[in-house]
Amino acid sequence: MFQTQFATAARRLWLFCALLAAGGGAAAAEEPAPAAGPAVYARYCVDCHGAALAGSAHGPALSGPDFAARWGGDTDQLAAYLAVTMPPGEADRVSPAEQAALARWLLAEAAGDGRAAAEPGAGQWASFAAAGSIDEWARGRSGFRNRRLETFRPVTMEMLTSPPPGDWLSWRRSLDGQAHSPLAQIDRDNVGRLRLAWSLAMESGSNQGTPLVHDGIMFLTHPGNLLQAVDAANGNVLWEYRYHYPAEARTLGGPTRNIAIFGERLFLATYDAALVAIDARSGEEIWRVTKADYREGYTHSSGPIIAGGVVVSGINGCERYKRGGCFITGHDPETGRELWRLSTIALPGDPNDTSWGGLAPEFRAGGDTWIAGSYDPALRLFYIGTSQAKPWVAASRGMSPLDAALYTNSTLALDPLNGRLAWYFQHLPGESIDMETGFERVLVDIDGQPLLVTVGKDGIAWKLDRRDGRFVALRELLPQNIYAVVDHEQGRLQYRQDIIDAQIGDRIEACPGIYGGHNWQASAYDPASTSLIVPLHRLCSEMIGRAIERRLGGGGYGGDSRTYPMPDSGGRLGLLLALDLRTLETRWTREQPALFLTGVLTTAGGLSFVGDLDRRFQAIDTARGELLWERRLGAPLHGFPISYLADGRQYIAVQTGIGVFRALTATLSPDIYQPTGGQMLYVFALDD
Repeated sequence: MFQTQFATAARRLWLFCALLAAGGGAAAAEEPAPAAGPAVYARYCVDCHGAALAGSAHGPALSGPDFAARWGGDTDQLAAYLAVTMPPGEADRVSPAEQAALARWLLAEAAGDGRAAAEPGAGQWASFAAAGSIDEWARGRSGFRNRRLETFRPVTMEMLTSPPPGDWLSWRRSLDGQAHSPLAQIDRDNVGRLRLAWSLAMESGSNQGTPLVHDGIMFLTHPGNLLQAVDAANGNVLWEYRYHYPAEARTLGGPTRNIAIFGERLFLATYDAALVAIDARSGEEIWRVTKADYREGYTHSSGPIIAGGVVVSGINGCERYKRGGCFITGHDPETGRELWRLSTIALPGDPNDTSWGGLAPEFRAGGDTWIAGSYDPALRLFYIGTSQAKPWVAASRGMSPLDAALYTNSTLALDPLNGRLAWYFQHLPGESIDMETGFERVLVDIDGQPLLVTVGKDGIAWKLDRRDGRFVALRELLPQNIYAVVDHEQGRLQYRQDIIDAQIGDRIEACPGIYGGHNWQASAYDPASTSLIVPLHRLCSEMIGRAIERRLGGGGYGGDSRTYPMPDSGGRLGLLLALDLRTLETRWTREQPALFLTGVLTTAGGLSFVGDLDRRFQAIDTARGELLWERRLGAPLHGFPISYLADGRQYIAVQTGIGVFRALTATLSPDIYQPTGGQMLYVFALDD
């Protein structure tokens, strides 16, 4: 049944592409054709609500009995609702005729009567399906040809462990996840001379990537599973690799947060749940292995980390009910052979099987890994965070928040050579309001103690002993009303009683809310001050759990939510905070109306770089929190800034193009101009 659902999604996507390709043809007529609804959906809705109308964290399901019951087949009522709300902040871009066509199509789909989407070939729409897109047509006539990097130097495990100062070889530069550059050509005194050195247009989508740089060559990941090798000194594109994936496999605007490099190969985790190795010299594919069936909803948002010479990666798309659930794998970098697989869900035979309240294994959902992990070569342990159980609200999954649902919402430490779990620490058992602690794991040594530090959506910073997972300390970085108990001695949290008792249809208030607090915008460490620089959102949410049909292919997020500014924020939704990791005291804070939407980069020049919704790229004095430099770019900033050397010169690079996150920000910050496009890479250096 689940494969049938995605086959239907594939048919929808075929029609979407055909309709969009028609451009100014029939779609431009004064009266939209009966099948115009799919074209409107493809243009404005698919990133947030999904190709199968199944919904996501950024938009509710537009299918199923709840959706059908809510609207009762009333096209006019649904069209009127869409006309004032969808897409968020841009409803006036969609004509009344288009909104009506979309409403008719959605309700017909919900009714399952087959009237909504014509079969491929129906109607008068022009289709470029056989020849690819106009973009592919143009590429076929371009004079650009891939160039081989003859002087490429293989990347060793020693380099990954201790990168050359001018390289950025892993997601957060080094395997410890600190995102700190030892470069100091650009410092507090001269940062005012920072100027644009070069830029490069990127593919459309959620531009949340991280470039890698080795010996002056940048390996740039675009939305759309596109990789490029670029001369990092001047922006010349040297080669390009384009992975071809089924259209329905791309979700949430297609973020690809990181790739990995090892030896002479790059490793990409794809939208369709595969892992590929690409020759770093030529851009040619070496091998491809399938980790899971994308037709069951499996996909990737984060990429692999090289740990102990093994390609280690998690997976996403685990909100749907299916046999197997979520997992982490280790692969041989030479052949792609899967070496091991570790379930992030406690299944029968696991000592924590009973933590799922008696649910059958196929109905244990969640435990995704949205963010890449970190690795300690001395302890030979790989660390990664898992997301919450799904559906979000415990009652929707037939459980109580008192059921721990291991190994969701946890830090996992495992041996990358064999996948054995060394230890786990669950930050909040039975998570029930989308308040996961599944983000970056930063490894630091302070006063001789090896620590792991992470921050969850609830704004709580955790310190764990990374040798054994022992709790060390926690700190609430934001006001919160979620927990009745915050035990600073034992590291134990307990929900308010109304959250524990919440049933389907009950409204739950949470501050911080489902977007944080903290989110995927990663923190960075400054060794000089032992400070963690953390981007935070001052947002709250209301959550309502919905009934979920318990069947294979069913499931989902199962919740409706509303997000709003945190009380007493005064409209200052963005917060940047410097946390002393020795004491967990706050060194300084910066507040502003615009959300901070990139990860943070720290440098030995005493600077912290971060970007925001209002298109500003900022350099902040790491010691004092003072703004030293900023530039307005073409679009909201996104992704993870980096610093590197090329031809002896230090550069700072950052990406723009907000993608699917705009569904939130357009509503929360309507006074801030937020273009829908603008996916770019901007690279800065000191003026000559």
